[in-house]
Amino acid sequence: MERKWEAKLKQIEERAACYERKPLSSVYRPRLSKPEEPPSIWKLFHRQTEAFNFVKSCKEDVHVFALEYKVGDGQRIYLVTTYTQLWFYYKSRKNLLHCYEVIPENAVCKLYFDLEFNKHANPEADGKKMVALLIEHVCKALQELYRVNCSAEDVFNLDSSTEEKFSRHLIFQLHDVAFKDNIHVGNFVRKILQPAFHLIASEDDSISEKTGHGFSHFSETPIKQGISFGKMSPDQDGGESWTLNSEELERPGSAKQSSPDLSFLVVRNNTGEKQLFVDLGVYTRNRNFRLYKSSKIGKHVALEIAEDNKFFPKHSETVSEENQCFLSSLVSNVRFSDTLRILTCDTSQNKEKRIECFSSTNTKAENIEGFHCSPYPEIDQFVLSLVNKNGIQGGFWLI
Repeated sequence: MERKWEAKLKQIEERAACYERKPLSSVYRPRLSKPEEPPSIWKLFHRQTEAFNFVKSCKEDVHVFALEYKVGDGQRIYLVTTYTQLWFYYKSRKNLLHCYEVIPENAVCKLYFDLEFNKHANPEADGKKMVALLIEHVCKALQELYRVNCSAEDVFNLDSSTEEKFSRHLIFQLHDVAFKDNIHVGNFVRKILQPAFHLIASEDDSISEKTGHGFSHFSETPIKQGISFGKMSPDQDGGESWTLNSEELERPGSAKQSSPDLSFLVVRNNTGEKQLFVDLGVYTRNRNFRLYKSSKIGKHVALEIAEDNKFFPKHSETVSEENQCFLSSLVSNVRFSDTLRILTCDTSQNKEKRIECFSSTNTKAENIEGFHCSPYPEIDQFVLSLVNKNGIQGGFWLI
């Protein structure tokens, strides 16, 4: 018995000496196929806030994605991982079929659009032609307001149309140009679509006729252009947002032209009411934007490259074409450099007007997120007359 114990003790001492000569490595972190690739990070959260808090604690370049997992109730869980890690599992299309990119609040991003209309309610609408005209209008606005040149070849055109609905996503691939965040993108989109708002508000039922209002081509409010000549630095709150070390603001002059004909953007919904072809609800903070090749849960139509798409990523020997398309489709996937120009579109004057809508209430409008009044002042006044009754002061806002 004593000999067995001595033999056991000797084995332990030999193993301890071996570990001293060859110590154990640090904590193992699983990686993808290549050793030089970043460590694997794949963490799920039930709350979006928890996911972003985890992102702030990571040194790696990770991002937040939303995954739909229940039909009908819209419940989602939030995944934090890298683009490389996500694509490693996403490309097989066996799992992760209903994924969304979460566009971070205050993060530099690309210009993007969500377009849709009901085919049965608009039998004469030519979706492809409408997309082409919109791209032409946006490119003209970018050139006139920011001196940014682009064409349909710089627009990634994704299609998820069905027999009932025409649906597209447009992601602009501007060269060394991005917007400060998606709120500024939304401001820019609303400014250049002002003539369409007038058409919808017009009492004239014929949308093909011009309203005759004498406003400038794109905007009554000057648009600011921010150009970065310095390096980018991470925001103190987390690695997802970026701030400028140097920024120069300009005020390009408004083009004194007649209002462009944007009647092609006005469509009708199921009840026959006028609405825009462009969905303006996708420019909110931490917006969930469906990924390329993903479908909505309960649906079978995924976002695929449209037949009339004219954008093609540059050939790469290290990255597959499909992976490049995936990376190009990500709104917040912006490559930072010393030459990157950051475009801004402030609405300070509009904000003051919106706050005036609440002048008769005790609500602090500047603390409420969203839009504090609609494009229709008469409707706003009517709603306010309903909520301000019997000495009770109320208000409203549009998210």
